[in-house]
Amino acid sequence: MRRRFEEIYVAHYADLLAYVRRRATSPEDAADALAETFATAWRRIGDVPAGPAARLWLYGVARRVLANGRRAETRRSALVERLGAQLALWDAQRRDEPAWPPDHEELDAVRRAFRRLGADDREVLALASWEGLASAEIATVLGCSRGAARLRLHRARKRLAAELSSAGVDMARYGVRMAALAGGEA
Repeated sequence: MRRRFEEIYVAHYADLLAYVRRRATSPEDAADALAETFATAWRRIGDVPAGPAARLWLYGVARRVLANGRRAETRRSALVERLGAQLALWDAQRRDEPAWPPDHEELDAVRRAFRRLGADDREVLALASWEGLASAEIATVLGCSRGAARLRLHRARKRLAAELSSAGVDMARYGVRMAALAGGEA
């Protein structure tokens, strides 16, 4: 198994690297996609066809890996949009005014703050916000205890609040709703 994988890796690494580099948005994304493609080949070595067909099989895997990465980025962007809209709604409710579209600068600050979080923090926040999962459900997805999931979510919210604060987002404008975002239970 190991020998076959090494042969596939050596024979197709350069082609796969060129393939993902042309399609990825950054060198880091390309490296991640390449690593995930070969990790899949390792796990499914019995499914990798022999000869030149292996390269095409690897291209198919890389294509799906890249598509999954684009979908994940789209979901992250959607979360940032929803967070910004929620902040605007909270502010409007606090002032008993009708909601309006969020200020673009503030929305961009929220996007940047979210992107500065680590992947684990973004994932747990996404599970709570995008998917609407509670701590017990997040624990199942992450393969940890409910208490650990709750703690991860709490810490992620605190780190997001800190990033928002350092980005100049006036969290005081949002009162208790921002406190809930920063540390409440999903």
